[in-house]
Amino acid sequence: MRVFNEIAVVTTICIKSIPQRFWASFSTVVAVGLVVTVLLAFLAMAAGFQQTLRGTGTKDMAILMRAGSQAELNSGVTRDQARLIEEAPGVMKDADGKPLVSPELYVIVDGVKKTAVPADGNLKKAPRSNLTLRGLGPAGIAVRPGLKIVEGRAFKPGTNELMVGRALQKDFAGVDVGDTVKLGNSNWLVVGAFELGGSVFESELWADTPEVQDLFHRQNVFQSIRARLTGPDALKALSDYAANDPQLKLDVTTEADYYAQQASRTSDLIQKLGWPLAIAMAFGALAGALNTMYSSVAARAQEIATLRCIGFSGTSSFIGTLLESLVLALVGGFVGTLVTWVLFDGLTGSTLSGASFSQIVFTFHLTPAVALQGVILALVVGLVGGVFPAWRAARIPIVEAYGTP
Repeated sequence: MRVFNEIAVVTTICIKSIPQRFWASFSTVVAVGLVVTVLLAFLAMAAGFQQTLRGTGTKDMAILMRAGSQAELNSGVTRDQARLIEEAPGVMKDADGKPLVSPELYVIVDGVKKTAVPADGNLKKAPRSNLTLRGLGPAGIAVRPGLKIVEGRAFKPGTNELMVGRALQKDFAGVDVGDTVKLGNSNWLVVGAFELGGSVFESELWADTPEVQDLFHRQNVFQSIRARLTGPDALKALSDYAANDPQLKLDVTTEADYYAQQASRTSDLIQKLGWPLAIAMAFGALAGALNTMYSSVAARAQEIATLRCIGFSGTSSFIGTLLESLVLALVGGFVGTLVTWVLFDGLTGSTLSGASFSQIVFTFHLTPAVALQGVILALVVGLVGGVFPAWRAARIPIVEAYGTP
């Protein structure tokens, strides 16, 4: 009990003396806060990207691609294969008895980010970014039951009309309803905007498949087939059907699993960029913490020596000084978390997906788990930055302390 009382007394003295070293302590808090902000910005970006992709698709929606394909962009299926899938077991049918199967074309087109628009507003002079243009067949909308057309209408088959995802409109210029978009050598009219639960589809342009095939000279060829299943258990029947037919050399997976796999690749890359940068900055914050805590020990040398003379142990000085460092780091961690939440949480951004080579619009998302990682990093900086000064406080010779001017 006595040891705990000693630790409480020394810790109180340490904390109350922080205002005497305000600027040194403030610089440590700011340094730790910057480290945490940088790390959490990257992690919030990764979390938002994951949430967008992993929120795409369901377990009762199958996606079929050429065997060995890692993404729709490098896949290819034929019209005959699509017709065979329409007859497969486990595929849901609509009220008219038609199978809910959508052969889809997936191509890359140019777009202009709003941040890249020149001052004169001339989009022709702006740098270009890759966007996804998806060609949909008659069942393309029906296989996405959560779709909401929030502005305008759906495109008409046989016309150069486009529907645009709501997320895409937030980050890219020239894709509002009523705008004309030049794709290849032809002009396309944006007639509608849609929402689909914040999924990756909201980062796409949609048009009639035959028109997209004509534009890119890809008659009778698609990138993927989407099939609405009668239930999650129907996936096995569809997979067995595709495996047993020599004409169907297709990989079958659920749409949810496909996008979860796509999300993990890019989010892992984002985190691999964020952590090394944060750790490099942490060394700078660590130097500031060491300087602050050594200054604290030097300023309180006589106080520490006096406590030692009246019977306080070196352990209490060690723990009290270490706790002071952890408190400063914890404050910096909370400041960094608050700054990240204010500046980044809910911020809309876009990044190039490695698998699709197109821009995906997402929202930064600071989750409790992400914030916790920032606070833990701050405490690690405080621990390492405080342990050596704390050891100095525990072992400072009494004679040397009183000899300090």
